[in-house]
Amino acid sequence: MKELINSPGWEMFVFLFSGLGLFLYGMNLMSEGLEKAAGNKLKSIVGALTTNRYMGVAVGAFVTAIVQSSSASTVMVVGFVNAGIMNLTQAIGVIMGANIGTTMTSVIVALKLTDVAPFAIGFGVMIMMFSKNAKTKKYAQILLGFGLLFLGMDTMKHGMADLKANPILADILESFGEGGIFNTASAIFVGFAMTAIVQSSSATTGILVGLAATGNITLAAAFPILLGTNIGTCVTAMLSSIGANKNARRAAVMHLTFNLIGTIVFVIFLKGATLWFVQDILAAQFGFDVAGQVAAAHVTFNLVTTAGLIWFAPLLVRFAKIIIPESEDEKDEVEGIKYLDERILETPSIAMAQVSREVLHMGRLSMKEFQYAVDSFIEGNMDKAKKTFKTERIVNELEHEIAQYLVKLTNTAISDQQREMIDGLFSTIGDIERVGDHSDNLAEMTVYRIENKLDFSESAMDEIKHMSERVIKSYKQALTAIKEVDHELARSVIEREGEIDLMEKNLRKKHIRRLNEGKCQPAAGVLFLDIINNLERIGDHASNIAAAVLDSVVV
Repeated sequence: MKELINSPGWEMFVFLFSGLGLFLYGMNLMSEGLEKAAGNKLKSIVGALTTNRYMGVAVGAFVTAIVQSSSASTVMVVGFVNAGIMNLTQAIGVIMGANIGTTMTSVIVALKLTDVAPFAIGFGVMIMMFSKNAKTKKYAQILLGFGLLFLGMDTMKHGMADLKANPILADILESFGEGGIFNTASAIFVGFAMTAIVQSSSATTGILVGLAATGNITLAAAFPILLGTNIGTCVTAMLSSIGANKNARRAAVMHLTFNLIGTIVFVIFLKGATLWFVQDILAAQFGFDVAGQVAAAHVTFNLVTTAGLIWFAPLLVRFAKIIIPESEDEKDEVEGIKYLDERILETPSIAMAQVSREVLHMGRLSMKEFQYAVDSFIEGNMDKAKKTFKTERIVNELEHEIAQYLVKLTNTAISDQQREMIDGLFSTIGDIERVGDHSDNLAEMTVYRIENKLDFSESAMDEIKHMSERVIKSYKQALTAIKEVDHELARSVIEREGEIDLMEKNLRKKHIRRLNEGKCQPAAGVLFLDIINNLERIGDHASNIAAAVLDSVVV
């Protein structure tokens, strides 16, 4: 064991392994800090997306430059498509842009900023330890991540410095640049496998830049490996799409198709032209060494592939729909979870917007349940009572799913204001679920009325209709107040709650008078009192929802 530890091969492995760990951790820290700093802007950036695929490319490049991983960005896109934030036409533009944005890592690594890494780490740690300003800490995290990234890169370089001393590895790396179908395919597979294992094309590219910087690999050998990394990065998105809806799986298929086409075109037609352009034009003009040339080749591949295939984006969408055909059930309206996807938790600001949309979806569904329940009683309609029970089960499931998602969201990098919003959303889904419970009660009363053939006087039915109309209006306005953050509307709902309470008291007195005068069946009289009590309780919950809007904790 001691001989193994002291061997050159073991030392190389330790440097490579520890350096890769530092590199990945630094990249994660830096991207997390960047996301915290720009997170609130990401919501508006993604919201600005239209069916314009060119805008999507720009957004994809920007977001990926922040998260420092096209794999993470594409997984995010799969989540967005699954949650209905964007359609396939938007998604293909973002996917193309992600391939451009991921080149930022190779460019940064090729800049040779290793000498400033210790200072970045030192300042980053000191600021994070002693600063109490949350915003300052975000920037300190970026600085710390930046330093660790380059420290990891430098550590890997030490491990790769004597790579040529190993004749087997040296021969393999040299063969990758000799051309030929077998050598090129082997190099592409190596890039694919490394990226699929590490789950980061940025890390694989960083290793290639490090190999080039130590003179262990030529541009000709590194280039096909780079092509393989672009295919390997698709593995993460493909795995992520398992269990998602068909559109999300189509987004993953488009990502794979895009990178496969780009790789095939470059291997067959553009490899020689790319090497000539990078070595004879860019390197001669800007003095790039081999490490800089590898980064430049990476940028060139992704820019040219995107520029060439963006015109065929509609065909890529159509191809994805052929691979995963449309079915009739896709056209049905979604009644369960509609906007939530755990992949979006990587961008908390967007996840906050989505969970708010899901709460509104839950509210609208419980509104439909309430309307079914009221109509079922007034019309004596058993079918609508059954619809109420079915919708109630969906509302309960939604509350459970949203609550779990909110818990997960609290464990992400969110601000204090967002934590307050989450507390408000917890309260709101509780009130919406209680509206569903009272609607369920009303439907049960419908069943009881029909089975026992209970009759109500015309005046009693008119009173139920009038009160239910007031409550329905109040609940609808409470949901609108959430959607539009309308404080005036929220105040009117709270004011009406007092009117509904008074209405319930007056109707109770009038109905007791009718019972005493023998104008109503005792069993029907008890049912009437239960109905107006449930309606009054729904009015209370509508008021609670409106109060959350006034507290500015629900958006």
